[in-house]
Order: sequence, then structure tokens, then C-alpha cells
Amino acid sequence: MSPQPAPVVPGLSHLELLETEAAHIFREVAGEFDRATLLFSGGKDSIVMLHVALKAFAPAPLPFSLLHVDTGHNFPEVIDYRDRIVEKHGLRLDVASVQAYVDDGRLRERPDGTRNPLQTVPLLDAIRDGRYGAVFGGGRRDEEKARAKERVFSLRDEFGAWDPRRQRPELWQLYNGRHEPGEHVRVFPLSNWTELDVWQYIEHEGIELPEIYFAHRREVFRRDGMWLTAGDWGGPRDDEPVTERLIRYRTVGDMSCTGAVDSSASTVAAVIAEIAASRVTERGASRADDRLSEAAMEDRKREGYF
Repeated sequence: MSPQPAPVVPGLSHLELLETEAAHIFREVAGEFDRATLLFSGGKDSIVMLHVALKAFAPAPLPFSLLHVDTGHNFPEVIDYRDRIVEKHGLRLDVASVQAYVDDGRLRERPDGTRNPLQTVPLLDAIRDGRYGAVFGGGRRDEEKARAKERVFSLRDEFGAWDPRRQRPELWQLYNGRHEPGEHVRVFPLSNWTELDVWQYIEHEGIELPEIYFAHRREVFRRDGMWLTAGDWGGPRDDEPVTERLIRYRTVGDMSCTGAVDSSASTVAAVIAEIAASRVTERGASRADDRLSEAAMEDRKREGYF
């Protein structure tokens, strides 16, 4: 399913329409649900989502908390940014730590070192413990096949799983948030945005991002067609030489499965020009967890993560 255009409103630009639609979704959730939380990783989509939410309720404080499922293998620059933003706006941040689950034996490390697939249990536990009826996510329909079929309000059962037969129609931007005890709704305010929209909005609003989104020199090594950075998760094998390259990151996640791309784009304008000329999606270019199988993200949706 291709992104659905927002209704045409005379006098508003394309970006203003997208912002208006997202703000409406935030306010709708605030009106329908007693408790909600916004998944915030310090990545560009969650940053834009938070920016729109703050504008939607200004000058009142944000009526919900932030939640980060921390793999323990995140880029330090992103974690530093996350903490600065939370302090700047006086927000409440809850952290579900994958490392804590590994330490006490509730989860086992994977042989490949990646922890992205291990995020499901901490996320579902955090939703249950927080009694959240709605959870905002930064998923966009242009990113990947499994995301393309999502509704804005995505009903999840008591195990956090997604069932396509239970999803509701959303005609005329009417959203049904009804759910049984134990169930919750994932809400995607940026559903109709594209990667290019996100970056154009960042430029328009002057939003600060972690520096790793822009060209910088970094020591990396090649694995499965991607440039990876060594860290606590692991490092290069004997046949994977380390080299210093001028790179940037199009998407941000666990260091073990997030690849960099060769780039000299050091400004938002340069990134926009680069994306406009690209024919590869950001996840297709730089996320190993989406390459595990043709249905990798679909499997994670059914398990309750995405």
C-alpha cells in the first residue's frame, strides 16, 4: 500500500499538511486513551515525532511519557542526544533495558551478537507494567513491506501480536481506539511521511539531530555488504579489515545491525539532495535485521515488537 495523501487544505504546504495530520493523531490519542507513551530512541523519526507532539500540545506539557527499549549496543552519540532532549524539555523517560534481561537470564545473547530481535520481551513487559493503552511508534509506510500495510491505529492483542483480520478501516481519518483489557494500540503518526518528507521537515523546522546522521570519518569494517562499527557487541573477524571512511547513517538502531553508507553529505540540504537521488530505501541499504528473511519484519510484528 502506497502512502495515503492527507486531505487537501487550501493554503497549507505539503509539510504543513503532514504536520497537521500527525498533530491530529496525537490529540486524538490524548482524548481517547488514559495512558500513552511515545517510543523514543534518539533516531530521526522519533525525534520528528516528538517535535510534532510538543507543538501539538504547546504551551501545555506533553501528556504522555517517553519509552526507550535500550539494547545496550546503541551508538553513544544517540544516547547522549536522547538524554539531552529529555532534560531540555523536562520529559519523563522510561528505559526498558535489554542488558538487564540478559544479565538475569530472562534473555540469551544471540550468536551473531545482535540484540534487535531481543527487544520484544522488554517492550511488551514495559507496556504491560505501564498499563499503556496506546504506544506511539515512528514507523512509516514507505520503509518496508510489512509497514506498508499498517493502519495508523494498529490493534495488538494481549501478547502484543498483530492480526491483519482484526485491523479496522480508517475512513475520513476516523480512528477507533477501542480495545479489551490487556490489549493495546500501536499508533503511527508518521505513517504517510516518506524519508524525504522527514528530512525536508527537519530542514524546515531547524531540528537538531545526532551528528552520526551527517558525514564524518569513522573506523568501519565490511560485513554482508554493510559498513559496521565495532563496539561492545563485537567487532571484525580476521578477514574483515578495519578502514577509516567518510560515512553517515541513514537510520539508527543497534550497532550490530545498522550499517553506514558512504557519503559526503554534511548538511541537511546535502542529505536531502542525496536521498532524492537514491533508489534504495534506508532500511534496505543499512539494516541487517531486515535482511534475515523476506518476512523478517512481518515476523516481528506477529511476535509483538513492531
